[in-house]
Amino acid sequence: MKLLAAFLRLIRSVNLLFIAVTQLLFQYCIVNPVLQRAQVPPVLALPVFITLIAASVLIAAAGYIINDYFDLNIDLVNKPSKLVVEKIIKRRWAIIWHLVLSSLGVLCSAYVAWKTRAWWLIPANIGCVGALWFYSTTFKKKLLSGNVIISLLTAWTILVIGFITHYVVFKRPDMYAGVNASKLMRLTFLYAGFAFITSLIREVVKDMEDIAGDARYGCRTMPIVWGINVSKVFTATWLIVLITALIIMLAYILPFKWWWAAAYSAFLIILPLLLLFRKLFKAVSPAHFHTISTWLKLVMLSGILSMLFFKLYA
Repeated sequence: MKLLAAFLRLIRSVNLLFIAVTQLLFQYCIVNPVLQRAQVPPVLALPVFITLIAASVLIAAAGYIINDYFDLNIDLVNKPSKLVVEKIIKRRWAIIWHLVLSSLGVLCSAYVAWKTRAWWLIPANIGCVGALWFYSTTFKKKLLSGNVIISLLTAWTILVIGFITHYVVFKRPDMYAGVNASKLMRLTFLYAGFAFITSLIREVVKDMEDIAGDARYGCRTMPIVWGINVSKVFTATWLIVLITALIIMLAYILPFKWWWAAAYSAFLIILPLLLLFRKLFKAVSPAHFHTISTWLKLVMLSGILSMLFFKLYA
């Protein structure tokens, strides 16, 4: 049981559940209503959709493992109590599990590509595996590049569903005539953009939290290169961009009388972001930055759960 608990901690099982829930909500609250309005069958049948989720989860799990594999020394400083690799699971087994999970993720991608004829999915997800490897070995220690890679991969969990659906709709006009493809892509980029920005903000906040261990082992993250204050300004700028975009979206949905959706967005997404903006400039210790990072994860969850309103008002 101890080994199983350690493995689940190593692959960040809660984060993997978050990925699966995000894709489930996007499919059933965003994609399906758009298709149902046109009275056409689902692009992704249930077995294919489950396989796509499995591909995303397996590749992400492999990414978490390889990250901890290469971060062993840094984690000894930043979070020694949470260490799994070498302390409980040997490094040899960590690399084996990375290869196994990555391979299974690519195989699942190949199955989805075969069923949808979206063959580009195979190199795309192989690219995700490669990006996670090089993030762990190189880009995580570089200025901003690692943050951007992780943020793009976070957005990809949403983009991949929107892109496959749009691709099949475009390729099969005989079956999917009448589908509002432009609306589908607008909503895809709306949620993918939200995921990208919140992830980017959180990644920089985590760099501020982990500055001690990162500095000891030669990392060149933003807080180390530019300093904590500049990193706070960078983060605050993106918070302003995100809050502004959400307020504009709020103004857009009010004429449609989506009162519950508007109240939800105001109190569970925008207000917490405003409070985080205030907390950011008061933060001075790793514990402060850890709290902000946790809050950001909860805001991301609130944002993803807002998809339910599209199902309600569809």
